[in-house]
Amino acid sequence: MPNVDVPPQNGADPLGFVLGQYAPEIGSAAGNFVRSVYQSLRLPLRVAEAARYRTAQINGCLVCQDFRAGDHLDGYLESIGGDTASSLVARGGQKPDEAFYQAVSDWKNSSLFNTQERLAMDYSERLAENPRDLSYDADFWSEMREAFSDSEITELTLAIGCWMAMGRFTHALGLDSVCMTDMLQPAA
Repeated sequence: MPNVDVPPQNGADPLGFVLGQYAPEIGSAAGNFVRSVYQSLRLPLRVAEAARYRTAQINGCLVCQDFRAGDHLDGYLESIGGDTASSLVARGGQKPDEAFYQAVSDWKNSSLFNTQERLAMDYSERLAENPRDLSYDADFWSEMREAFSDSEITELTLAIGCWMAMGRFTHALGLDSVCMTDMLQPAA
């Protein structure tokens, strides 16, 4: 049950309803931020999904944990007026399989992830759980700068921030406890 009023007729997209009804200007900006992340992020799909999914686990957002960019992103972008031709998925890269998603919670002990994917999950955890100490960890930043360009680090930071904000918003308001079937339909 949501923690804000969502009429039954808006149950298929409670997030869209809440953003549009209760905070239209901020909600519009949030929607543009999400669309921008998924259309402009230049990292490989698996790297983005490693960071996004680890963030979803930390946030506790049920919808975010059910979301699979390779299956759902283009349908989601279409539903919000985005451009699927420029999406993270359209740019290609190996689509994560279910073994990938299952291994994310134990990423430190899994052999399924490459260096960038591991660092993306580590960065997600650090941003979510201990951001105060993050900027002072010279060893971590040395690894990040070896694996990513400054542009990639900046984009990854913004993407994780977006996923943290929207996932926590969705979960805290209980919007992930109601059906969001339209978003989780695979693109045609």
